[in-house]
Amino acid sequence: MANSVNRVVVVGTGFVGSSYAFALLNQGVTEELVLIDVNKEKSEGDAMDLNHGLPFAPAPTKIWFGDYRDCKDADIVVLTAGANQKPGETRLDLVDKNVKIFKSIVNEVMASGFNGIFLVATNPVDILTYATWKFSGLPKERVIGSGTILDTARFRYVLGEYFQVDTRNVHAYIIGEHGDTELPVWSHADIGGRPILEIVHENEDYSHDDLERLFVNVRDAAYHIIQRKGATYYGIAMGLVRLTKAILQNENSILTVSAYLNGQYGQNDIYIGVPAIVNRNGVREVIELKLNDEEKEKFAHSAKVLKEVMRRTFHE
Repeated sequence: MANSVNRVVVVGTGFVGSSYAFALLNQGVTEELVLIDVNKEKSEGDAMDLNHGLPFAPAPTKIWFGDYRDCKDADIVVLTAGANQKPGETRLDLVDKNVKIFKSIVNEVMASGFNGIFLVATNPVDILTYATWKFSGLPKERVIGSGTILDTARFRYVLGEYFQVDTRNVHAYIIGEHGDTELPVWSHADIGGRPILEIVHENEDYSHDDLERLFVNVRDAAYHIIQRKGATYYGIAMGLVRLTKAILQNENSILTVSAYLNGQYGQNDIYIGVPAIVNRNGVREVIELKLNDEEKEKFAHSAKVLKEVMRRTFHE
């Protein structure tokens, strides 16, 4: 990268963007943080407000309201701009509005000479990550969507509650579209090395019906939150910080992101949520889990739904 100081640019300081900036500052992840938004007053206010928290932050961070020229030396540009999901809307309903917005944003970012990594959080995230890759011309490994990182976190949380185990010791993935066709990978879910399906099978306090109910709650969580408070932003903001950290600190961490598939899981030319190794160069490698037949079928269905939307969006 051109400079030795880590710089993160956030485009879009709505609920998600400002929550991400706040979480980033609280965890002291980057040295420089630039806020960009069409609503200049709002992002200027956010920069002022965040700067006033610096005396309480774990590390010094230079924060300012900027413009696309600041992307030139950025290591990561995080895209959280776009229309929000309204009550009753699915994430895929947002596609046309947000692809148009993204085309102009990505063109502006690339015109600055940006040569870092794009992180995409706006919904529908899989489609918009693909769009960002197409519009930017960057290598596929340097365009990453937040994918099912939040769904996986929600999944681990509810399983931890159910089995009364620290959520950080629950290893389980949600893969596929970040949306209604996502699926749990029960065949690879474990707690402390013990497969969850084995635990349920051996203990009458637990049941497969409960597991199915837990997954449905995870899948539909956003709808429940939107119904109650209008939007979801804290969970995804923390997920984005986790991703940012994995990149800037070259962690080689495994996270369920929206990554480009080129033959893995039998899919081609699609961005979709899968476990991947993430480091300073972006996605180092997609991890291909051996799915059982039911999971393969559900994953193929999820990819098909995304591809139909992509065909309408990019080829018509």
